Amino acid sequence: MARAPLLQLSGISLTFGGDPVFSDLDLVVQPGDRLALVGRNGSGKSTLMKVMAGLVEPDTGEVVVSPGTGVGYMEQDPGMAGFATLGDYAASTLDPAESYRVEMVAEGLKFDPSRPVDVASGGERRRAALAKLLAEAPGLMLLDEPTNHLDIEAIAWLEEELSTTRTAFVLISHDRAFLRRLAKATLWIDRGQVRRQDKGFDAFEAWRDQVWEEEDMQRHKLDRKIKAEARWAVEGISARRKRNQGRVRALADLRQQRADQIRRQGTADMALESGPKSGKRVVEARGISKRFGDKVILEPFDLKIQRGDRVAFVGPNGVGKTTLLKMLTGEVEPDQGEILLGTNLELAVFDQQRAQLDTEASLWENLTGDPGLGVSGRADQVMVRGAPRHVVGYLKDFLFSEAQARAPVRSLSGGEKARLLLAKLMARESNVLVLDEPTNDLDVETLDLLQELLGDYDGTVLLVSHDRDFLDRVADTTVAMEGDGRATVYAGGWSDYRSQRAERPDAPATKARPSEVPAKAAVAEVKPAAKPAPKPQAKLSFSESHRLETLPGEIARLEAEIGKLEQLLADPELFTREPVKFRKATEALVERQEKLSAAETEWLELEERAAG
Repeated sequence: MARAPLLQLSGISLTFGGDPVFSDLDLVVQPGDRLALVGRNGSGKSTLMKVMAGLVEPDTGEVVVSPGTGVGYMEQDPGMAGFATLGDYAASTLDPAESYRVEMVAEGLKFDPSRPVDVASGGERRRAALAKLLAEAPGLMLLDEPTNHLDIEAIAWLEEELSTTRTAFVLISHDRAFLRRLAKATLWIDRGQVRRQDKGFDAFEAWRDQVWEEEDMQRHKLDRKIKAEARWAVEGISARRKRNQGRVRALADLRQQRADQIRRQGTADMALESGPKSGKRVVEARGISKRFGDKVILEPFDLKIQRGDRVAFVGPNGVGKTTLLKMLTGEVEPDQGEILLGTNLELAVFDQQRAQLDTEASLWENLTGDPGLGVSGRADQVMVRGAPRHVVGYLKDFLFSEAQARAPVRSLSGGEKARLLLAKLMARESNVLVLDEPTNDLDVETLDLLQELLGDYDGTVLLVSHDRDFLDRVADTTVAMEGDGRATVYAGGWSDYRSQRAERPDAPATKARPSEVPAKAAVAEVKPAAKPAPKPQAKLSFSESHRLETLPGEIARLEAEIGKLEQLLADPELFTREPVKFRKATEALVERQEKLSAAETEWLELEERAAG
């Protein structure tokens, strides 16, 4: 017997004072769905999620939620007025006896529940919003860019958490690795309509290209038919005026049908042009170190960057990646050691805070009012790599409409702000690009184009990012900052760094996804071998092999939750002080212990079968 859908949208239409965002849109979310919601920046992904969450009322249509199903939405900019701490906000909808859930999630997401709301950064607020959603555990989770402002370790934790949940979710993300791991089906929003493919994200691009190819073919056939009918009308209408008026009306209908077709938005016409070549040596750091008070950012460290290098800086949030970047570019002085900058350097900087954008000014003023471009804020033209361009024409290259040119920057989505900052950056000639978290909020297609541009760029690239796929495709050197002032240089991108690090017996222990280490390593200490023998898994099915890979992470998560609950129940006065909380924590402990036992048994059985 088919189960009732968790959520159903029927005939949804929505307009915000201009072209329709959606028109007669239908959508169904079933129990157990793991959906990636993809589409261009500005296509309406976040708006659609708000409609699904009941936060935006459509002009027409119906939103039906299955009785008893809770729908949880992770807010991008959560309102925290009235809450003293992030933990107070995250636990605000929970029974006080279940507040321990926030503490367990906070550990994985790496934020401090006791941090006062009024001093919390935007990233900390978003992590608290994500913790609130995960702790509530609704029947359907709506996750809008949950990986933004998370470091790679926290992303891996969230990946594992979502991969083992039975809760249905809809996910918006630019992180390809994240989408590939989690999505079992794809919702594609394109020109106000949503298409569904019941395959993972890996199959999306081939599907999208096929849809566009078929669409172009149909358009071509329609154009040919209109052309043939128009020729007939010109050549034969006067001789057969009365008899063929129906055919004339049919021609008019064909032309109207062609006019009604919504033009597909092209890709951004972005271009990077390097200026005069820098010297062969771009930056050389000799024995540099840095600390802020008692916190050690960097122990004495050496690094040599030459022209054309693509250097990525990775590590947990707060470890000092941006500080090291600023030291290498001369913006921050090291406490000791020296920085030698090369000759003829032309820097272009993409900062993660988007501080170069004036949010109250228009897009037009942001482009023309930049003193670095040598023009006033009221000019009609912008200098683009030495040549004048009309502002509107240049903005159209980055997929902004003429109407948006005069709108304030604060009206833009996160992805549109990132595109505008790229427009400012790419207007300059440069030979060193400094990109601090450029991938946040950008859609997948724009990321693809940016990666191609960086591949063809003649200059040097210094990159901070938590997007593993982007790091793999761009970086040829990775500087891993691992805390306590340690920084190590590795050849290659993220995957190369992980594999080299696993081979180092002296490497300090860090958390990693179970899929990135041998399966046994997540549950028992394994001594590194010179050449570890591959596990024969021919006797396992594909799903069983995947399960064998994911079980260690599930076991580690259950062990961590059990430890938290045992710590909570260790309070001898909890039973008399908060009996309800004591009862619920006890029930949760028993449940997790049973799940742990079952998971360990399953892992042992699969491991024995895999080993033959």
